[in-house]
Formats: sequence, C-alpha cells, structure tokens
Amino acid sequence: MPELSDPVPTPPAGRRLPARDAIVVILLAVLLLVLFEGPSIRRAGDDMQPGTERELTRAVGQPAGWVADRLPFDEVSDDALAVLEDDDGDGSGGFAGSDPARGVPPVPPESFDPAALGARPEAPAPLDTLLVTGDSLAMPLDAELARRLAGQGVGVERDPHVGTGISKSGLADWGELATEQTAEHEPDAVVVFIGANEGFALPGPGGKEIECCGPDWAAGYAYRARRMIDTYRQAGRARVYWLTVPAPRDADRQEISRAVNAAIAVAAEPYRAQARVLDMNALFTPDGRYRDAMPVDGERRLVREPDGIHLNETGAAIAADAVLAAVGRDFALR
Repeated sequence: MPELSDPVPTPPAGRRLPARDAIVVILLAVLLLVLFEGPSIRRAGDDMQPGTERELTRAVGQPAGWVADRLPFDEVSDDALAVLEDDDGDGSGGFAGSDPARGVPPVPPESFDPAALGARPEAPAPLDTLLVTGDSLAMPLDAELARRLAGQGVGVERDPHVGTGISKSGLADWGELATEQTAEHEPDAVVVFIGANEGFALPGPGGKEIECCGPDWAAGYAYRARRMIDTYRQAGRARVYWLTVPAPRDADRQEISRAVNAAIAVAAEPYRAQARVLDMNALFTPDGRYRDAMPVDGERRLVREPDGIHLNETGAAIAADAVLAAVGRDFALR
C-alpha cells in the first residue's frame, strides 16, 4: 500500500470528558439561569404578545420566578452585573450588546398609536358591533350609546354587571367574563366603564394579600386590567375605549379611584395602538375635585346621581359625546 503523505494527528493529551459530563454542565447552567434570572424570564413572558413564544416563555418563567422569589440570587446578580456593565464607572449602563429581555422587558410596537408617530391614518372601517360593559357605572351610558347608534346600523350589546369589580371576584371574574363576552359578541369596539366597587385586597406573592391602594395594589390591578384589554382588542382587530372613574364625593373612595385610574393608564400602555383611555376625571371632576353640577349648554346642570358616585342621564350624555368622538376617529359611523 502507498504511504500517506501526512501523518495521522496525535490525539490531544489530557482528560477526555464523556457525554455525561456535558449533560451535567447543561443542567447546571439551567439551574443557575433559574436562580439568577427567574424573575426576568417571568416578566419578559408577561409582556410578550400572545402566541406560542409567549406561552413557552411563561411556562418556564412562572416556576422559575417562583423559585427565584424565595432566594436572594436575583438581587445579587443585578448588583454584580450593574458593576460589570458600568464601563465608565459613572453609573450609566450601555445599550450595546444588551439583552432587552433581561431586567427590562421589550417594548412592543402595539405600544404606539401610529397617528402619534405621524403615520397617515387608515380609512375608517364601518362599525358593526359595539359592546358596552363594566359595572353599574356603565348605566345609563349603555342606553345612551344604544339610542344614538340605533339608526346607524350599529349593533350595541349592553352588558353591565352591577356590583362587580376587577379587584373582587365574588360575583364575576372579569378575566373570564371578558373572554366570554368577546367570544359571544366578537365586537369591533368595546367600551369599558368600571370602578364603583373596587378597593378589595389583591393576592400577592406567597399568597399574602395586598391591601389598597399603594403601588403594589395598583400594579396588581393594572395587570388584571391589561389582561382584559388584551382580550378585548382581539389580537389588534378591535378597539377598546376605557373610561376612567370621575372622582366620587367620599374621600375614601377618592383614594381608591385615584389608584384605579393610575392603574388603567399603565395597563393600556402596551396596547396604545388599539386602546384609548378616556379621561372622565378631567371631564367631570377637574383636578380631582368633586362636583355635582357643571356647565352644560350654557347653564349649570346636575351630572351626578345623589350617591355621589354614578353619572345621571345628563352626565351619561356628556360621557357618550366623548366616547362617540373617540369611536368616530377609528370607525366610519353611518
């Protein structure tokens, strides 16, 4: 046989690792990822758009975050990385090479109303079905909207749930209810007016209840409202018009309404392309100051019910003006 021109290379000296060691290294890396980055994975999953990627990320992030919440490694990781990422030593981190899913979740494109970026508005589509829902605040607004749209070929579905609230689930779970309403009516637009029965404690980490009305409670409320908005917008096919709560007469209820309104503003942020927050507080109670009456068509008229919470028929008509003005910017009303 002819001799080979190049000799066969000599295997490298030293220990040769079996495949089992590689698997151990991979499992160790997964364990460290769970311990140090569990909350970041969970946050990233919660803020992703609906889809397979979001479900997979949440499937990993929820148990990983639960484990990390009970251990101090996440804070240690953040402190260490803060030092390492501060190349200039001035406390300002850089963006180059950073992972947007770590620590701060990415901002989805749906967070921007195209009109705010100067985009040419699309031709408004006809409005076929409008769902008006919420608690007792949605009455008589639902009747007023149905009356005004009756001759325009718009089907108005009136579905208020008296005595319910997002922070209470005894009478209705609004996460489930929003899903049922959307499946049944498939509305092009949804008007939500809710907040008369809020202020109940929300579940927190480890089963501990969060009392109203600090940042932790507002964050929990905003998360529930955000899930409702995501359901109602139907993956971007529908528009959501969420009315804030005008300040009630009672001072304790004013504290609750402030937390609710702040939470609604935060809840809508990822979906500004489809969600419109209509400020009833500024319309009826400027600067948060309660008033029973206000100027209407050149004369002072009552706009609130005697309970100091709900709008009367005159107030509902004013709210309907604001709703239809917003709807008219998105849809062609016949």
